[in-house]
Parts: sequence; C-alpha cells; structure tokens
Amino acid sequence: MVQIQISVRELLEALQEPLGLEVVAGRDGGDRPIRAARIQKPGLALAGYSAFVHPDRVQVLGLTEISYLATLEPAARERAAGTLTALGLACILVTKGLAPPKELVAACDRTQTPLLRTQMVSSEAIDRVIAFLLDGLMPRTSVHGVLMDVGGVGILIAGASGIGKSECALDLVRRGHRLVADDVVEIRRRGNDLVGQASAMIRGLVEIRGLGILNVSQLYGVTAIREHKRIELHIELEEWRKERQYDRTGLDERRHEILGVGLRSLLMPVRPGRDIATLVEVASRNFLLRLRGLNAAEALKTRIDEEISHASASRERVEEMIPPDDDPTDTGDIPSLHRAAHIPAVLDHLEDELE
Repeated sequence: MVQIQISVRELLEALQEPLGLEVVAGRDGGDRPIRAARIQKPGLALAGYSAFVHPDRVQVLGLTEISYLATLEPAARERAAGTLTALGLACILVTKGLAPPKELVAACDRTQTPLLRTQMVSSEAIDRVIAFLLDGLMPRTSVHGVLMDVGGVGILIAGASGIGKSECALDLVRRGHRLVADDVVEIRRRGNDLVGQASAMIRGLVEIRGLGILNVSQLYGVTAIREHKRIELHIELEEWRKERQYDRTGLDERRHEILGVGLRSLLMPVRPGRDIATLVEVASRNFLLRLRGLNAAEALKTRIDEEISHASASRERVEEMIPPDDDPTDTGDIPSLHRAAHIPAVLDHLEDELE
C-alpha cells in the first residue's frame, strides 16, 4: 500500500464542471499534492498565526476571510498574503465568486500556489471537495482475482492463474449474478469496509482461455455487470491436495486480511466433477444465513453436545438404578446374573422417557 495523494490538477479536472472552478493564479502549481481529505480555513494564518496550518489540505477563503483582508492596509495585506503562500500550500479556494485581493493574486503567482475560485457558497463547496477527496484518498491496493456480486454478497474469488476463476465468474453471470472485475481487482478501504472495482480500461471484460476477451455486458446485457461492490467474503480456489485437511464441518474460521480489514475466508478445493459456481452460490446464501444468526454447523455441534450430555446423564442413571452385586465371589470382571437381570427393565424405562 502506497501513500495516496491527489494533485491539484486532478482536483481541478474532476470538480471544474460541478463547482464551476476557475484558476485565478498560480497555474504552474498544478502538480502540488493534496494528501488529506479535510479542508482548512486559514483565518488565523492571515492574522499572523500560522503554527497549525496544514499545507497538504485545501485552504478555503470565504466571505469572512476576504472581508478581513479588505480591512487591512495594502502593506499589511501583502504581508498576510506572503505569510500564507510561503507555507507551500497545496492550493487556495475562494468561494462565493469573491474577488481575491490583488496582493494575494500576486503572491500566488510568485510562489506558484494554485488560487481557485467557485461561485458556490463555502458550505456547499466544502461538502463537494471533501466528498471527492474522501473517495480519492482512500487506502487502496490491487489483487489478482475475480470480484462478483452473488445474491447481493460481494465475493472475491482468488487462486492461482488458470485455476478456473474466470470460468466460474462466467457461469455465475449465466445464472443471473453480476460481474464487478476480472483478473485485476482494485480495492479501496472505506472505514472498516472494502470496496472493489475494475479499472476503467477492463471494466465489463472477462478473459477465458480458448475464447479470448469477452464483453459481458454485450453478451448478457448491462445488468450483468456493476461498477463497484463492497467485499464481504473471500474464497480461495486451489487444486485438490490429498495431504491437506479441508474443513468438512464449517466450524473452522479462516480470515484473510486486505488493507487491515479481515474478511471471512473459505478454502475451496477444485477437481474434476466439482461445480464451483454452485458452491460459490451456496457459500453466498450460507453467508447471508450466518448474518441472520443461522449457522448449520454450530446448530449440529450444539445438538451433538446435547446428545453426549444426555447420554452421559442416562449412563449415570442406569448405574444408579441397577442394584449392587451381593455376590462376594464376583470379581467384577464379569457382571453377575443378579445385576444383569435388572438392565432390561432400566432400559425400557429410559426408552419410555425418550418416547
């Protein structure tokens, strides 16, 4: 995982139309990085206190800040603009279509600090900028695999190259499920969630050995794909290995970590005759049941534990109900006729209770 940043040029390209952005000064500073999604209003810095200004944030000047600069003498205004732009800011955004003072424009041109302007009011412009930065600055990585939306569950299917991930995805699409990404899955962390998507270049495409590149939306319609999906389940496919002990009860809890987020993970062996698409479908349904608190493996384990406990209690009751052997010659190795004679009656009594 690498440090995520967005250049001012990328911000301008993405928000120029939605915010009506224009570049007032500092056009040569488009490569300056923005590394934080939060914005800052540097009113105190204009007053001379710049200790807590964060240069890697977008600095917003609204009516209050521009009005304050207008009250200063030209020399003081020039000092304030020089102090602010000397901090190496990512960029400055002036809202409400206000005209920045000429001293600020000159300082931005001199230091190549991008000075942007929008007609929007500060609150609305800030919301739009934060939303864009939150999405763009998420921790992210790329993994080899297939991401599917199977019955509403985002399933990341991993495994060695050629194991059958893409074929499984195509089979799932034929059954009405949706493809998100094939081969390379771009994953972003959003809070405690992972969101996956395909890169724009390969979105909606799947590679099948022997057939080549297929366009899923053209073959099965636009409803067969989706742009992104929250990842909830990880399934790893591997060739069947005799020496490996695979989970046969569903009680083993495997976890797979991506970007610091743990996913429930299933190890699924592949060999001829196994319908992997059906198994993935069932895994999706079982995952949803678990979310509702319905776990077949845990329920079976509980029943077995109860039966064992009941059998132990019954055994103790049997021993209590059989009278002791009065034959002093009995060695204890072979039960006496006296003790054995009482066993059928005791067992009949227990069977009546069970019925």
